[in-house]
Amino acid sequence: MSIAPSTSLKQRLAQAAPSLGGWLTLGGSRLAEVLAAAGYDWVALDLEHTGIDLGDAADCIAAIRAAGVPVLVRLPSHDATLIKRLLDAGADGLIAPDVRSLDQVDALHAAMHYPPLGRRGVGLWRAQGWGDDFDEYVRTWPDRAVLAIQIESAEAVADAAALLAHPAVDAALVGPYDLSASLGVPGETRGPAVQEALGAVRAAAAAAHTPVGVHVVAPNPAHLRDVLDAGDRFVAYGTDVQLLLSEARRGLATVRDASGGLVA
Repeated sequence: MSIAPSTSLKQRLAQAAPSLGGWLTLGGSRLAEVLAAAGYDWVALDLEHTGIDLGDAADCIAAIRAAGVPVLVRLPSHDATLIKRLLDAGADGLIAPDVRSLDQVDALHAAMHYPPLGRRGVGLWRAQGWGDDFDEYVRTWPDRAVLAIQIESAEAVADAAALLAHPAVDAALVGPYDLSASLGVPGETRGPAVQEALGAVRAAAAAAHTPVGVHVVAPNPAHLRDVLDAGDRFVAYGTDVQLLLSEARRGLATVRDASGGLVA
């Protein structure tokens, strides 16, 4: 397999160029292939809040990479063994949930990289071309590996300046729902408390020259425009489920409106 796709993503992040990501929650390699064909700059595979298992994840990673699109995995935890297996399956990087400390960033970086940079164990699987591409993979991996952290708590917002200045952090994604819960206003993702916290994170990101963004979960183009205008450069747009629901509801509403009441 080619090991090139994430080169452009890491460079894009380093240059603070906007990048838009898709979000896969249902699993299945065919759906992953469809989402990868939609034109996203990267696709995230969500293992935190879904039923996607490791085998399904490996198939989805292969389908997305075959389309020439970088694939990031949103981890269910910071488990080093799971990180190793997902990277060996061919993932281009990680989206680590609920990061709150520099020690956690250090541990994530160590889990992603081989010695002497880290503690990742050596395997010969898909990422390494079943062994044939191992030397090239090891040589190029540090310049391609993407680590994005999620800021999802009041504690992380308070420490955002230090977290976003960590040299291992390529980007940050604010988790609006978890952040709203941490701030005591669950679900009020566009309310004043979350917006104030988001402003603080954006300011810290600008000072650290680290791209940051939010997950625009409901596929709303106006909301997407708002966050891009606010300076966000690492943005997830929609989810497979939300896109399906949105389009189905839009179509049904159009038909019902046009039927003059014939369709309930």
